[in-house]
Amino acid sequence: MFLFLSKLLPLFLYPLGLACLLMIVALVLMWRRPRWAPLPVALALIALLLGSNGWVSQDLVRSLEWQNIPPAELPLSDAIVVLGGATKSAFPPRPGVDLSEEGDRVLYGAQLYRQGKAPWVIASGGRINWRGSGPPESQDMAGILETMGVPKSAILQDPSSFNTYENAINVREILKANNLRQVLLVTSAMHMPRSLRIFRRQGINAIAAPTDFLVTQQDLQELNSSTQAILLNLMPDTARLDKTTRALKEYIGTVIYRLRGWL
Repeated sequence: MFLFLSKLLPLFLYPLGLACLLMIVALVLMWRRPRWAPLPVALALIALLLGSNGWVSQDLVRSLEWQNIPPAELPLSDAIVVLGGATKSAFPPRPGVDLSEEGDRVLYGAQLYRQGKAPWVIASGGRINWRGSGPPESQDMAGILETMGVPKSAILQDPSSFNTYENAINVREILKANNLRQVLLVTSAMHMPRSLRIFRRQGINAIAAPTDFLVTQQDLQELNSSTQAILLNLMPDTARLDKTTRALKEYIGTVIYRLRGWL
C-alpha cells in the first residue's frame, strides 16, 4: 500500500496534477461561490506557466544533477551497480527490450565495465505488477548488458526491489554474499543525490557515477543567448514541464524517505 500511495499522492503536488486539482476547486466554487472561482483558475495557470518555464525547469534539474559530478577519472571498484527504471519490456509490437529515457544507466554501466572499472555489474530492479507485467527489470537490463559486451558470468541480479530503498537493501546483501565492498553507483544524475544517501545509509561504500544529464553548461548558456531563446523559454512547453515534475519528484521523494528514516 505504501508503494502505491507513494506514487499516487505526490501527483497532486506536481504542476499538472496541482492545476487539475485547482480547476476542480474552481468548478465547485462556480456552483457555490462564483465570485471566488477565478482565484483557483489563476493559480492553476501560474502553476503550469512556472512549471513549463525554461529557467525554472533548468534550475530545478541542475540543483539535483550537479551535486555529484564525479572526477574526470573514476576509481577502480569491486562492482558497478546499475539501478532500474531504464527499460521497457519486450511486449508486441516491440521487437525486443527497449530503453526508456533513463536507458543511459545501462549503457554507462556497460561502458564502465569495458573500461575495466570493476569485474562485476549488479543490475538492480524488479517489476511492479500494477505498472506492467513481464520479467524483472534486472533480467531485461542483463540482456542489454550482454549485448553491450558484458559477459553473463560477470552480471549479478537483484530482481525483487521496487524502489531505491529496496535497491540498497538487496544490493547490500549481494555485496556481502560475494565479499564485495566498494561500488560505482550508476543512475540518472537527477536521481543520484537521493540514491547515494540511501546506499551510504546502508553502510555501502558507494561512489557516484551519474549519467543521463538533462542540463549541460551549453543548455544554460542557450537560455539567454538571444531574444528568440528568451521568448521561447517563456512559452509553455511540455518537455520543460516534464523536467520540472521529475525534479519535484526527487525532492518530494527525499522528504518521504527522510520521514521514514531511510536517508
